Amino acid sequence: MTSGLAILVIGFFLGMRHAADPDHVIAVSTIVSREHSLAKAGLIGVLWGCGHTVTIVAVGAAIILFGLAVPVRVGLTMEFSVGVMLILLGVLNLTGAMKWISEKFSPAHPRVAGEHAHVHEHGNRVHYHWHAHAPAENHHEESLTPPRWLTHSEAKALGGPFERLGLFHVLRPLLVGVVHGLAGSAAVALLVLSTIHDPKWAVLYLLIFGTGTIAGMMLITAALALPFSFTGYEFPWLTRGLVVASGLLSVGFGLFVCYQIGFTEGLFTSHPNWAPS
Repeated sequence: MTSGLAILVIGFFLGMRHAADPDHVIAVSTIVSREHSLAKAGLIGVLWGCGHTVTIVAVGAAIILFGLAVPVRVGLTMEFSVGVMLILLGVLNLTGAMKWISEKFSPAHPRVAGEHAHVHEHGNRVHYHWHAHAPAENHHEESLTPPRWLTHSEAKALGGPFERLGLFHVLRPLLVGVVHGLAGSAAVALLVLSTIHDPKWAVLYLLIFGTGTIAGMMLITAALALPFSFTGYEFPWLTRGLVVASGLLSVGFGLFVCYQIGFTEGLFTSHPNWAPS
């Protein structure tokens, strides 16, 4: 019993270490590169970890409990998808499409043409102010209804976490985490099988491992958002530079992963060679 608990504790810290894999960090850096709030950045990390844990547990449990065998090309394709995703995230950042999508699906205020009330956030403080869009004669459109969380105390001034992020910002890290989980599930499950022979304990290990991954990514995303929180409003040029840097790094690493999986490990050849790692 004691040795089993020790293995679970080790699994938690291995999960935290797993969150720091280069492809994971690069992917979330593109997501939090425009984020000025450490709390929101941490929540993004939690969402990524949840998506990652869902697929790790689902696929890993199928391998452990039912002896599911992942074909070589399927395994390589799952890992190749990580490279494609990194390229896509980088391109979206570099072209500004990520910002456009964010504003499209998580708008800061309704589309109006004239003067209207606007909820604005600076340095984790939310307040109203008025501004106008030309032409002024169209200013009679609907103003933004005050969100209920503005009536609460200062401690709740930022509202519920999902209300603050918006649908797009919730789904994006979840889906990225799901893709990363697919790529790493076989390796984690096979590692567990080699050390834990009781299926129930093995599945429990996957859950603990996933919990560690969530905790690790929460810390990583908060740390990544630190420079953006300090430079966001005072030095916007530096923020733009960091966004471009994260985008270039994501595209470059994604191309490397695609080449490694596609040709070195043989996904696009007649003799694929896949060793989950």
